[in-house]
Amino acid sequence: MTSASERRPVVLGVDTLTPGRMVVAWAADEADRRRLSLRMVHALPPVSEDPHAFKELRERGDRALDDAAAFARRRHPNLSVATAVKEAAPAPLLCRESAHAALVVLGSRRLNRLEEVLSTSSVTVPVSAQAHCPVVVVREPEHVTQEPPYVVVGVDGSPSSGAAVDFAFDLAERRQAALRAVWVWQSHLDGHVDEGATVQTLRRRLGETTAGRRAVHPDVTLTHEVIRGHPVEELAKASEHALAVVVGRRGRGGFTGMRLGSVPHGLLHRAHCPVVTVPSAPGGGR
Repeated sequence: MTSASERRPVVLGVDTLTPGRMVVAWAADEADRRRLSLRMVHALPPVSEDPHAFKELRERGDRALDDAAAFARRRHPNLSVATAVKEAAPAPLLCRESAHAALVVLGSRRLNRLEEVLSTSSVTVPVSAQAHCPVVVVREPEHVTQEPPYVVVGVDGSPSSGAAVDFAFDLAERRQAALRAVWVWQSHLDGHVDEGATVQTLRRRLGETTAGRRAVHPDVTLTHEVIRGHPVEELAKASEHALAVVVGRRGRGGFTGMRLGSVPHGLLHRAHCPVVTVPSAPGGGR
């Protein structure tokens, strides 16, 4: 993390439908851990044709923010907490907020994939696809009882997975946790691939990807795993007892904001812990 990003707040999207304490606690804990402020944002879609409906929605948003802020302050009395209600659609608003944030944290309405495409209130996929900073979706809790605790990062050799490795090392170090770097490979040429040679090559590339980062985080215990299978399924399995699973995001969402990539998109539905989607570093490719 750069000094500039350290000064940016953790931004939490607050929803009146799913205001769950779990996501507020995660965001507050992370802001406190990083010594950052916590900015809570509620999007208020304009309802200009019905002022009474607009007033009711505004009051509900204010109550949700007040409740979330009070909970965060009780949890961390020294935490700086700010709240804001903005008239805008949720996903575009949070994407704009992400340009000045260290992290964006979201809960999940557990929409299925069709509902995500059809729902105007879908937030997790478009924000994860378009945000300027890492996005954390707290759909399931951290698994803090595992000894030692660990973070999982998916690696595939792309620039975005390199950025994910950087973030995962930092996340693990802040939690005094181990890091499992997992490279999942699929073979579409069954019977025509030298599995032993492939695994050896991928292990070497995995080691090369993490080598420089490991030197920066010497206190993080690192393991390398090369697994054959479907990336979403295998990373979901690896997440069953993890604090978080971290993956890179390739490129930016299209005009619908729904293009995310099969692995991070799949993990938003399948992972058993918070999912962190990390964009490529500036200049790091698409």
